[in-house]
Amino acid sequence: MTGTVVVFDFDRTLIDDDSDRWVVTEMGLKQLFNELRSTLPWNSLMDRMMMELHLQGKTTEDIKECLKRTTMHPQVVAAIKSAHALGCDLKIISDANQFFIESILECHGLLGCFSQIVTNPTSVGGDGRLRISPYHDPVSSSHGCNFCPSNMCKGQVIDQFLASASENGRKRYIYLGDGRNDFCPTLKLVEGDHVMPRKEYPLWDRICSNRMLINADIHEWTDGEELAKILLQLIQ
Repeated sequence: MTGTVVVFDFDRTLIDDDSDRWVVTEMGLKQLFNELRSTLPWNSLMDRMMMELHLQGKTTEDIKECLKRTTMHPQVVAAIKSAHALGCDLKIISDANQFFIESILECHGLLGCFSQIVTNPTSVGGDGRLRISPYHDPVSSSHGCNFCPSNMCKGQVIDQFLASASENGRKRYIYLGDGRNDFCPTLKLVEGDHVMPRKEYPLWDRICSNRMLINADIHEWTDGEELAKILLQLIQ
């Protein structure tokens, strides 16, 4: 539907797993990850995991092959393709990272469906090592939001979307997520918008405890089949 922007979280929303933890577990890094968990910020920790894989001789192609084994519900895949075909503007705001998200979407033939993916950036050095950086550098540019982690304020990203489209009038927003950091963008939604929190996950808990703060219509979901069904109902 032209005039509708659909914004997805990624981990435990578009896919049923956490992409970071999937790579850590599937590529045998769980012990080192747990040893370092309390000593490094999340992005720095994942960057350190990528260094470990590089030291073990693992390539970005090896990481991509691992990511291809993550699960995306077939009805979610179909719903994304339908939403794109209907003219919805599909975007992702995620605290995962560029390489992981793009690899998974590409595997499912969905990368071209999204106009924008806002996440922690990645790069591949001359030595072939995958590097992961924070979206916001917490040292040089604090976003000042108490709801969000230091490396990314999703609400600020929604504000940027709204500002960039203000000349053509405000579009209807549908926001899908599961985590604590999805509450801030939910607060940016207005009457006529929709929020789709995953039931019994942190976003849903926060919404249930702060319903008076939510202006958007609320549509809870439990799994990929229900997500797809509700989303298609909202856009058709």
